[in-house]
Amino acid sequence: MVAEVKDLHSNNADVERMQQIFAAQKAAYRQHPYPSAEQRIELINRIKPLLLDNLDAWIEALNNDFTTRAADETKLAEMLITLEGLKYTTKKLRKWMKPQKRSVSALSWPGKTWVEYQPLGVVGIMVPWNYPIQLAVVPLITALAAGNRVMIKMSEATPRTGALLEKLIADTFPEEQVAVINGEVDVAQAFSSLPFDHLLFTGSTTVGRHIMRAAAANLTPVTLELGGKSPCIIGQDFPMKDAAERIAFGKCLNSGQTCVAPDYILCPENRVQEFVDAWKAQVAQSYPTMLNNPDFTAIVNPRQYGRLQGYLKDAREKGADVIEINPANEDFTGSQKIPHTLVLNVTDDMQIAQDEIFGPLMIVVPYKNLDDAIDYVNERPRPLALYYFDWDQGNCDRVLKNTHSGGVCLNDTISHVGVDDIPFGGVGDSGMGAYHGPEGFLTFSQAKGIYKKGKFNATKFILPPYGRGMHKIIDKYFLK
Repeated sequence: MVAEVKDLHSNNADVERMQQIFAAQKAAYRQHPYPSAEQRIELINRIKPLLLDNLDAWIEALNNDFTTRAADETKLAEMLITLEGLKYTTKKLRKWMKPQKRSVSALSWPGKTWVEYQPLGVVGIMVPWNYPIQLAVVPLITALAAGNRVMIKMSEATPRTGALLEKLIADTFPEEQVAVINGEVDVAQAFSSLPFDHLLFTGSTTVGRHIMRAAAANLTPVTLELGGKSPCIIGQDFPMKDAAERIAFGKCLNSGQTCVAPDYILCPENRVQEFVDAWKAQVAQSYPTMLNNPDFTAIVNPRQYGRLQGYLKDAREKGADVIEINPANEDFTGSQKIPHTLVLNVTDDMQIAQDEIFGPLMIVVPYKNLDDAIDYVNERPRPLALYYFDWDQGNCDRVLKNTHSGGVCLNDTISHVGVDDIPFGGVGDSGMGAYHGPEGFLTFSQAKGIYKKGKFNATKFILPPYGRGMHKIIDKYFLK
């Protein structure tokens, strides 16, 4: 009971501190509502040493949070992608900030019009546990590029990484510019209820609905990156060995704990066994051992581990074929690691067919022809990503034009996330809005339309009392 009271006081203190930071950032924004390009770039460039000078500490924090997190995956998926985004953003920022000239119609002559991009104010960023550095810092860079103040809520599932980011951000930025908040679910709920000028949430569709509901009370606009079940379609004639190799890049990274990881494979029905054999060979080549292999990332915590094991238990009990790929026949008892596993003969009543997997399990679904595969995708909620493997551009165009997804990779998986010059975001159940590229700058900006009239006032010809001038305008436009 004493511990519960202490935790309650601690959480109340976290919420109070968070509200104070928000008020300070709002006040600071009012004092300096439009930072110059040079000021924005200087702020963004502070992030590079924050990442590089503490590389070993980042690797250690994530490794401890996951029990095993491959160091090279941290370098690739957290650091390199973020640093490339930083370089791209500072290069493009001045161009994005330039006012855009627009044209006026005869009704608005003689005047001129343009659009200016104004910082929104204070932006909230809610970060998931799977890539906590990248998914905190990349949107931070974009929000700073748009001239905003930023508050970041880290996931309670990666406490060491969250604590490290909070410390390093506090050493790098004044609190009224950027601040990191850690805390449990109640702190996250309070965070989402703050009247931000924009709120970005990355996480599950279920939680995303709660976030949007909380934001709606303040009419806070939201960007939601929600994942979902991303399909991977293998074309009839695509080389299976190449498909397995390229799919493995997106599925094996972080042990499948990626919002755009392939969730299920749509495979030509006459090639299913060929895929199974190619996938076994690819996984065995990448991970000849898994249990003590530092390159093989563990499941982040017991809760997520139990969820994934529950999918397998449910699928087995309902008649699925479960193929575990365990090249060294290791015993994973007591570990948070799960071997890569294929699940065949899946039915819609199985939990694994309904939820985003978010782990090293993958469904294989046979299809007869490309139209059947497209129909299968379209009968389900729209995913964050779709992958199609085919050298035939005509087939690629059919898939692109007849399916909906947040983004697409042709003949590869997840690489589109690292392309800075295209938007990244979901559609439907997989989210709304985008925050990469110029679209990200627009997300965190107010596109303010401006009209300026010169010394000559043509409006005087249509002022009441209405007479010949107004009648001539009406006749010209409406009575042709």
